[in-house]
Amino acid sequence: MIITENVFIMDHPLIKHKITLLRKKSTGTNEFRKLVEEIAMLMGYEALRDLPTNDVETETPIESCMSPEIAGRKLAIVPILRAGLGMVNGILSLVPSAKVGHIGLYRDEKTHEPHEYYCKLPAFIEEREILVLDPMLATGGSAVSAIDFVKQHGGKNIKFMCIIAAPEGLKKLSEAHPDIRIFCGNLDRCLNENAYICPGLGDAGDRIFGTK
Repeated sequence: MIITENVFIMDHPLIKHKITLLRKKSTGTNEFRKLVEEIAMLMGYEALRDLPTNDVETETPIESCMSPEIAGRKLAIVPILRAGLGMVNGILSLVPSAKVGHIGLYRDEKTHEPHEYYCKLPAFIEEREILVLDPMLATGGSAVSAIDFVKQHGGKNIKFMCIIAAPEGLKKLSEAHPDIRIFCGNLDRCLNENAYICPGLGDAGDRIFGTK
């Protein structure tokens, strides 16, 4: 894993292989959806490696011992609607007890600026480790806005996870929220004139839900 400041770029061959399959325009909706979930799960192992734990007394079939379990309030998963929903089950497969919130944003097709239409976060958000999910980090506007909302509700320990990032979006998010950790499956070349990531993989939401 390549690490720069608070930015982590995945280098695991399984993640890279699955991202290549995601990129292919021949990949259908069902396969695309499964790949997004699998990549999220693989990335989750790294993003969640520092979850706090407490040792608790555990009775095995052989004897009693002290074993670690996740400490305090459980993880909060916060997908950015709608594409972020595709990553939720991958993380839940690792931490089934995690709470799930939702932030709804849409991007203006002309200005490319994000607009909020929904925000619902788990209770005690200020005590939880928070993982904000969106497959694509393009301009960075939606990610910055989503994390703004989380902080406004009291969230403090925040990570952002995406599958594909553009340098422009990564720079904007890092500068706007230098205190968060960012986990990327791959850093792509640039944005085009329509603010799509190149080479990218198209519109993740449309490909996950088969709406285009």
